[in-house]
Amino acid sequence: MRRLSFLLRPGWLVLAVVVAGFAYMCFTVLAPWQLGKNTNTEHRNALIEQSVNADPVPVQSILPESGPLNPDDEWRQVTATGTYLSDREALVRLRSIEGDPAYEVLTPMRLAGGEVILVNRGFVRPVQGTLAPPIEPAPAGEVTVNARARVSEGTVPGKDPIVENGIPQVYFLDAGQVGTTVGLPLVDAWFQLSAGEPGALNPIPLPQLDAGPYLSYGLQWLAFGIMAPLGLAYFVRAEIRERRRERASTVVAAEPVAADVPIADVASVATEPAPVEDVTVPRRRFGRQAEAEPAPMTAAEAKLADRYGKRR
Repeated sequence: MRRLSFLLRPGWLVLAVVVAGFAYMCFTVLAPWQLGKNTNTEHRNALIEQSVNADPVPVQSILPESGPLNPDDEWRQVTATGTYLSDREALVRLRSIEGDPAYEVLTPMRLAGGEVILVNRGFVRPVQGTLAPPIEPAPAGEVTVNARARVSEGTVPGKDPIVENGIPQVYFLDAGQVGTTVGLPLVDAWFQLSAGEPGALNPIPLPQLDAGPYLSYGLQWLAFGIMAPLGLAYFVRAEIRERRRERASTVVAAEPVAADVPIADVASVATEPAPVEDVTVPRRRFGRQAEAEPAPMTAAEAKLADRYGKRR
């Protein structure tokens, strides 16, 4: 346990908390978010494919008695007979269709049974900056149209409807908010008008029937959630190995280094007697300690002494 005590240092504790939090977010938030979007997209594509091959049904057969439209009825083709209420028209602002800004035109329709539904007649492009262009009015009198049923988008606080050039404008295609804005009790759904129908403007294209990148994104977040703890374990192991190397190098540096002497020489030196130093024993003269006699001169020293007169 002592070799893992460095994990209790603040830096390692913070790193462990960050890794654990990141892995938790990957498994509980990020991956489910992308996988949920993939599931919703696949469900939407299945409903669109079913609606293409199905015959239209009367709109009254799918209208909810109360509350929102059944999500399983979204994108279903319906036929509706009624009268447009052009004086209660509204626009959806800040939309993007085919990569360009657009306004979507919403016109309520009163059905023969008295219900009022919200019909999306299509889109128009802004002119002179962000101003909405003149909009072709819906036909007067009773008409029969084919449309696709859609679920309300909902709203976001702070994005309240506005009135510009005398036309109410909203940020979301929500039947409840639009009904409050134009003063009509609308069914909690809206209906996207098909091309060529009475009152249709530029038709809104259907979504592309592909699942998108959401599945791969979800799998990537799962992989990141697994890799983060593994990465932390790798760094812990690397730190332990580095500390082992440092301890080993410290121990080697503290040990005495033996001389590079052959074993045979060491044995011979150990068996030979220690040499006796040539020590001159001082002589005593007349009871005093006498100086040691000088060592005899070599031949070279004697010759030099004779030449320069310095013989002792």
